[in-house]
Amino acid sequence: MAKGEGAESGSAAGLLPTGILQAGELPVQVKKESKKKNQLSICNKLCYAVGGAPYQVTGCALGFFLQIYLLDVAQVDPFSASIILFVGRAWDAITDPLVGFCISKSPWTRLGRLLPWIIFSTPLAIIAYFLIWFVPDFQQGQTLWYLLFYCLFETLVTCFHVPYSALTMFISTEQGERDSATAYRMTVEVLGTVLGTAIQGQIVGQAHTPCVQDANASTVALEGVNRTQSATSLRETQNAYLLAAGVIASIYVICAVILTLGVREQREPYETQQAKPMPFFRGLRLVMSHGPYIKLIAGFLFTSLAFMLVEGNFALFCTYTLGFRNEFQNLLLAIMFSATVTIPIWQWFLTRFGKKMAVYIGISSAVPFLILVALMESNLIVTYVVAVAAGISVAAAFLLPWSMLPDVIDDFHLKQPHIHGTEPIFFSFYVFFTKFASGVSLGISTLSLEEEASSSGCSDTDSTELARIL
Repeated sequence: MAKGEGAESGSAAGLLPTGILQAGELPVQVKKESKKKNQLSICNKLCYAVGGAPYQVTGCALGFFLQIYLLDVAQVDPFSASIILFVGRAWDAITDPLVGFCISKSPWTRLGRLLPWIIFSTPLAIIAYFLIWFVPDFQQGQTLWYLLFYCLFETLVTCFHVPYSALTMFISTEQGERDSATAYRMTVEVLGTVLGTAIQGQIVGQAHTPCVQDANASTVALEGVNRTQSATSLRETQNAYLLAAGVIASIYVICAVILTLGVREQREPYETQQAKPMPFFRGLRLVMSHGPYIKLIAGFLFTSLAFMLVEGNFALFCTYTLGFRNEFQNLLLAIMFSATVTIPIWQWFLTRFGKKMAVYIGISSAVPFLILVALMESNLIVTYVVAVAAGISVAAAFLLPWSMLPDVIDDFHLKQPHIHGTEPIFFSFYVFFTKFASGVSLGISTLSLEEEASSSGCSDTDSTELARIL
């Protein structure tokens, strides 16, 4: 990579007397040493990639199941559920630049500048995550409970994810090595979504969410039996969500430990030159005026919106519109398995035909299939075909933005060679724009359920009937 090689060559030239080596020998030797130093072993790449799983495992569980959990299990009214989802997503977006600002001000430690954030945020994050899936005994204040711990968890997982994303720039200065590590990371992240879907879906799927009974029951005795069965089923479902949360929290810890022990954060060569750190707001102004970065954000903003909107409503759509309540978790597994298998194919494709061509083909491939499943009558075979096709597109959406972002940062450093410490700004604000927009879309989507319920004369507490409207 031009930036890394040039910086290290200049540094070596300043340290060695010019008479020791002949004129043409120094750059060649330094180039070879730089390339060898920045090569990553398969073990290094795997340890780095494993660190991406916690964000995806927890994000997948929350994205696919939190809405239906709040409505059917916690029995929060639809308006309060929409507030929880909207505020939580919006807060999640706001925390990215805040954490990026704090990281940019962090000093270099023995463990690095990014890894300490990952280490110290992990224990608190798993506690907050577990409490999201806990139903408190009190009814008054339930909304505040879920809103508090949802926002707290999103803050802590941001303290994990932003430094982990920025770590891409510090595991190697070779572009090829970073692209390869990114492919490993995206493969593990998709596997993480598969794992999150399998754990949450299969464990929760063993329990039966209680159905709200008709108010005009025929006999008092039947109402009593239904009420008892409903209460028992509700407790079983609550315990199933807690069990799934415990398993996912354990995976979070294991992955964080592997990342910490298996990855060494390298200090960028230009940071060793004792240059004065760039003030945050000046760095932000320069980052936001960098043309390739703005194009990258704009290019993937609406893609992220679309995928998050589908993710947030997929459970309700499959369960109530298509009528595939028992097939929902299997459809999710089909999507994620297809994405996992095709990520190495997309990595080969982008090295052969370029990243832009991979974007054009990969992202657009799911559009006709999604239109098909929306227009056709409910058909399980067609739905599985659409799930596989969507997985192919999901793989491209996972891999390509994160593969292109380091190239944009390299271009920035080539044009601004004396500026360092802006990597957290690039990564945090990239995530900020996608998260905030997706949060707005999910909030509007959930509020539309409330509007449909009101227009259809449904009770606010009848969450099952509300979901059927979708």
